[in-house]
Amino acid sequence: MSSNKNALIRYKTLDKCLKNKYRKYTLEDLIDECSEALFEFEGKESYVSKRTVQLDLQNMRSEKFGYEAPIEVYERKYYRYSDPEYSIHNISVNESDLKAMNNAVQILKQFKDFSMFKEMNGVIQKLEDSIHATSQKSIIHLDKNEQLKGLEHIDILYESIISKKVLKILYKSFTARDSNVYTVHPQLLKEFNNRWFLICLYKQKMYNLALDRMESIEIDEKLKYIDKELDGDEYFKDIVGVTVSESMAPRNIVFFVNSANSPYVKTKPLHSSQEIIAETNEGTLFKICVQINFELERLLLGFGESLIVYKPRKLRLRMEEKFNSGIKNYQNLVIPDDNG
Repeated sequence: MSSNKNALIRYKTLDKCLKNKYRKYTLEDLIDECSEALFEFEGKESYVSKRTVQLDLQNMRSEKFGYEAPIEVYERKYYRYSDPEYSIHNISVNESDLKAMNNAVQILKQFKDFSMFKEMNGVIQKLEDSIHATSQKSIIHLDKNEQLKGLEHIDILYESIISKKVLKILYKSFTARDSNVYTVHPQLLKEFNNRWFLICLYKQKMYNLALDRMESIEIDEKLKYIDKELDGDEYFKDIVGVTVSESMAPRNIVFFVNSANSPYVKTKPLHSSQEIIAETNEGTLFKICVQINFELERLLLGFGESLIVYKPRKLRLRMEEKFNSGIKNYQNLVIPDDNG
């Protein structure tokens, strides 16, 4: 269980004890209550230290989390709220808080038809009711497509990652003639360019499987799940897209973008490693350090004639080859008759 979730459980437990008018709680009692609460959630012994509970009480008293709880020690050893009506769940919010929450609700509402968020519908409605959210149209519009093929698989994949279950996936890649069953250990879900992928362990190697190529999914209860404990930020840090090579080192990609388009690359970097090497009136020379994969090539090709790859040479030649193939396609173009 994450430390944040542990802290929330402790705060909730301390709040319950401090507002209890019918029992006196010493510091040792509070420690026992927190340890017992964590045991109920985790299912294993979880002792909370004296220092941890003292720090929790200090945080609840402070403005750090907005509680400012009126915690007092009486008879030199018992803890309670000096205001018997106080609870950390009854914190008042100001007009600015309501406005921020209302904006958040408007964004959440855009996901109401998305498979993963269907169970959030009731929560969103409660939020709207509790903060008297306005029925204004959404000002922030997120790029989404609920009709994408494969979205129906997200729920079972998500739950399988959480509950650490091995899956048998009937999968047909774009290059395969027939469907095949993959027995995988699901690790992460990744969205890129409006498509979803499952990052999974298959035959001791990491693979990414597109959700729109999955035909059926079954849980295999017989096999023991292998958890690679992947951190998404770390796992994807050296790439553009979803395709990670375990054997390929990131390379310095040097490319030139003309002056008309370089502002777009400056304000929306192709990768977090992006640097500006030089600028002239004609354009800007950039550098990123990433693995060379299919998604990177697609991204660079998308800039058309406005971008030129300088290094590495192998990537430059491949880009040149693709542009030459594109030119031949247009030179040999035969437009079919349009009777519609």
